[in-house]
Amino acid sequence: FEAVAQDSLMAAVKPALQHLVKVLAESNPGRYSFLWHWFDEIYVLLDLLLQQHYLARCSASFSENFYSLKRIPMGDGRQQPLATAGLPKRQHWKSLLLLVLVPYLKGKLEKLVSSLREEDEYSIHPPSSSWKRFYRAFLAAYPYVNMTWEGWFLIQQLGYILGKAEHHSPMLKLAGVRLVRLTAEDILALEKKWAETTPTQTHSITSRVQSALRKALGGIAFSLSTGLSVSVFFLQFLDWWYSSENQETIKALTALPTPPPPVHLEHEPSSALLPSLKTVCPLCRKVRVNATALATSGFVFCYRCAYSHVKAHQRCPVTGYATELQHLVKLYSPES
Repeated sequence: FEAVAQDSLMAAVKPALQHLVKVLAESNPGRYSFLWHWFDEIYVLLDLLLQQHYLARCSASFSENFYSLKRIPMGDGRQQPLATAGLPKRQHWKSLLLLVLVPYLKGKLEKLVSSLREEDEYSIHPPSSSWKRFYRAFLAAYPYVNMTWEGWFLIQQLGYILGKAEHHSPMLKLAGVRLVRLTAEDILALEKKWAETTPTQTHSITSRVQSALRKALGGIAFSLSTGLSVSVFFLQFLDWWYSSENQETIKALTALPTPPPPVHLEHEPSSALLPSLKTVCPLCRKVRVNATALATSGFVFCYRCAYSHVKAHQRCPVTGYATELQHLVKLYSPES
């Protein structure tokens, strides 16, 4: 479960940030339009920084560490190294490139295909041009290539679930690593590493600049990781809130019939009884003059009767609801 869930975690982060940048760009194009224009490049740089930080410190990507997983070299029969030991350089850089570069290139390819399809609908190239034939062949082949790519991942996941494969993702196999759960020793080592503060004695200007730059990058990565960790639950809530199942539930609740009016209070001995004729005032028992309704209950009286009773008792004569003089509503008949 953790292996599959950590994949969906990072897949939910980018659309959320993209929506935020889009809102900012639309609200203030002069200041934030560059963020929208270069969003993919800015995101891949931040993702590179974040993943490098976690791979170096925890031997795992951000999402893998969030679900208490770590990467270890594949085919290593020795005792599992601690998460703080890091990956070998080869596996480290392959993991970093596959975590950051592959999703970036795939997203760019999807945007290219989308733009080519739009261009194909309003194409100005001659039907026999080589460029026209090339990108039409590319558009025709892309769905099959994408289906093969997704099928590769699906088959790998099925093999992992059935216990026939060591990896749930082909990217892990290409990186030469596999996922395992963090042990108690790993957690203690990580806590100790985060708590350690070891100031280094640097004398040269170059060493000081490198140390300051390393600390700054580490601080930025730590801030990003902390912010993402806090926002993960909020993103999951938004995903549930805007899901089709929840929207159907909301529509079903809002489509319920209007509830009945409140039950009238029991009549007190001094309360007015409703007359059988609708044109008779419940107070004076005569045909209403200057018909006036009480907004709190809806009953209609003579204006003089309603005014005198409400002024004296501050309640409806029939229901006993609390009523003020401003609740008197004069009614006008069509003949008047």
